[in-house]
Order: sequence, then structure tokens, then C-alpha cells
Amino acid sequence: MNLSAFDLNLLKVLDALLREGSTVRAGQRAGLSQPAVSAALSRLRHALNDPLFVREGRGLVPTDFARTLEAPLRDALDQIEQILAGPGAFDPAEAELSFKISGADFFSELLMPPLAAHLAQVAPRIQVHLVDLLHDSYIDTIECYTVDMALIPGQPGMEWVDHRRIFRSAYTVIARKGHPAVEAAGIADRDPFPLDLYCALSHVLFSPEGKVTAGGDVALDRLGRKRHVAMTLPFFSGVYRAVSGSDLIALLPHQLALHVADRVGLTCHAPPMEVTEAQLYMVWHRRSTNAPAHRWLREQIAMLMAPLDEVPVP
Repeated sequence: MNLSAFDLNLLKVLDALLREGSTVRAGQRAGLSQPAVSAALSRLRHALNDPLFVREGRGLVPTDFARTLEAPLRDALDQIEQILAGPGAFDPAEAELSFKISGADFFSELLMPPLAAHLAQVAPRIQVHLVDLLHDSYIDTIECYTVDMALIPGQPGMEWVDHRRIFRSAYTVIARKGHPAVEAAGIADRDPFPLDLYCALSHVLFSPEGKVTAGGDVALDRLGRKRHVAMTLPFFSGVYRAVSGSDLIALLPHQLALHVADRVGLTCHAPPMEVTEAQLYMVWHRRSTNAPAHRWLREQIAMLMAPLDEVPVP
């Protein structure tokens, strides 16, 4: 290929198409109209001698050749961005960017609303998308550019992954207000939960994989006790709504429990055993560590999450 005759602006369009799988969404990412993206795609197909994308339903699926371009193209564009971004070059007030973050629905409750309000004030043209955390493959989504960062419990061990601890979370027992067994035991809201009652009642467990044991069971094992898990759900919101509408109880991250308790009618209690706190990390590929926009967004998230470390445990 004669590089001097190739329009390098087309590479940004190709990157947007690979990220979005849609000419409409790629146009939104690249700041172009849908017809302009379609025209750019036609030029790319001619220049690279490959269809690049085939239509599947309402989306575009990259060809095998296009997939081989995806990671090196984004690496190259990231490096160009870092070369051109001198000190103070990134202006969030003027930036038109889109970020994808992988995280549990915990963050839809406790991060996204304050982040939306904050971005509206300081970076109104930056888009942030929260997508489901795929526990078994979130590392792959970071490596393959599917997401820009992930919010996870625990610290990853890969050398190419960078990380920052953003807060720690204890756990709280939740029950519905008016739970007959809890009331019969004379347990008021914020009272510690008795061990015998905790083991006697049925539980709902947050588990995207459908596992019926978690950290609470490890803590019970140390006491020689067990609990009965009657239901698992892949979302924290499903867990607390199941508790609010039944006689099930659950362990929930303490900050989330306090946040939703009044709204959905829950009581909160210190657990009867010592459950290891979860350490929550923000993780990303090291290629993005010094990217000004990525670094700026990480700082905003860390700032908004920092108060969660200060929430008193029960």
C-alpha cells in the first residue's frame, strides 16, 4: 500500500466501527454523520481490499482480516494520542470521548448517578457506558479493547494490568421490614443479627455464576455452622428486591445496603460472624496508564468513590 495516498483519518473511522459494530454509533463516537461513516467504510474496503464488515441482523460483524487490525490499530492510535498530548493538552470541558466501564450493578447505584452529575458540570461531551462485569472474562475484555477499565473485587495478578484500590466494603445482613421471625426475636433495625437465626432462615445470594457458596459461608465454616441458600441472582438489585418482597435474608455490601434500605423497605444488621471485607479495585491495561483522558477519568472515579471508604460499618 502507498501510505502517502492513504487518508489516515479513515483509521479513526475503522477504530470506531470496530468498537461499535454500527455505522450510527461509530458516527457518534467519531463525530461524523452516518452517511459519512458509510462513505468512509466504502473507501476503507477499496483501500484495504477486504469487506472489513458483514451485516448480521442490525449490526456489523468484522471479518477475520478486520479483527487482526483491531488491537494493533488501537495501540497505534493510543500512542499517537499520547505523543500529541503534551502537559495540559487534555481539556475535559471540550473533549468528545466515550468510555466503557465493566462493573457489577453495585456501581449503577453508587457510581453512575454522581458521575453523571459530575460530568454534566465539568465534561458534558464525555460519554460513559457501564456494562455487565463478566467475571470469567473481564481481563479479556480489557486486553481486547472491549472495555476501557473494570471495577472488580480483588487485585488482578497480570503484569500488563494496572490497578488502583478505590474503596473497601464490609457486609451487612438485610431483611425486609416487618420480617416475622426477626420481629419475633426482638431485633430492631441496626441491631446485630443472632447466629442461630441467621442459620435458621433461608438466604438469597448474589452470584453471577449461580454458585451457592461465598465469603459468608467461609466465615460460617470457621464457626462450624452452615446456612441454607434458597436462591441465587446475578444482580445485587435482584438480591435486595427479593429480600424486600419475601422472608429471605441476604448479605449485601454495606454501602449499598444503607443506600437502598429506606427506598425498598429493609432493615440492616451486623452479621453474626466476621466476614472478610471486599477490596474494590479499578483495573485497566497499562497501555492506557499515561493516556491523559483515561488518567483523568480514573481520577474522577476515584474521587467519587473515596467517600465509600468512610461509611461506618455496623
